[in-house]
Amino acid sequence: MHFEILVEDQSGKRALEILMPKIVSEPHTFRVIAFRGIGHLPGNLRSGSDPRMRLLLNQLPCLLRGYGKAFQHNGSAVIVVCDLDDRCLKVFRRELDHVLSACNPRPETRFCIAVEEGEAWLLGDYRAVAAAYPTVNRSLLQSYCNDFICGTWELLANAVCRGGAEALRQSGWQAVGKEKSKWAQRIAPHMDVDHNASPSFQYFREQIRALAR
Repeated sequence: MHFEILVEDQSGKRALEILMPKIVSEPHTFRVIAFRGIGHLPGNLRSGSDPRMRLLLNQLPCLLRGYGKAFQHNGSAVIVVCDLDDRCLKVFRRELDHVLSACNPRPETRFCIAVEEGEAWLLGDYRAVAAAYPTVNRSLLQSYCNDFICGTWELLANAVCRGGAEALRQSGWQAVGKEKSKWAQRIAPHMDVDHNASPSFQYFREQIRALAR
């Protein structure tokens, strides 16, 4: 099985390039494709979108149609990984399923939604965070409830960064993005994918393994 994994940013790409070999091994293959943000699903699912607009949801209808044709007979799957943010999970899944149902043929596709954000998957492994950041604020880390809507990246920033989330915000969103990529690069190598406490990560892991059987 080959997996095409679509993620909304570079931090997700860095994390999954490290984590995927821990979930499945050869002969399975994968490629992680990062976008410049999550964006919004277009109102007209059949219309094309500007390919220069590298936003995951904006491009998703066109991408899934293309994968449907390309993957029709070759045993590949598309994994769409994105953040829930402040959306309703049931409504968001229904919208994504509607995009897929509009494809003919439909590619083998799984939607894996990080609750609330991709940093929840890093926080799902307390020991990995502590191994990557020995001076982490352990009491703050231990106060986190897995996949709780609480401002996930801010909590991780407050636990591991000098000055916390507020200092990062003052440096601008580009600095926030770079720091998120750094977290992924440092924490993911220490993660135990079989003992991650994030339910949304567990769902991602089990979807990959089920397809790989």
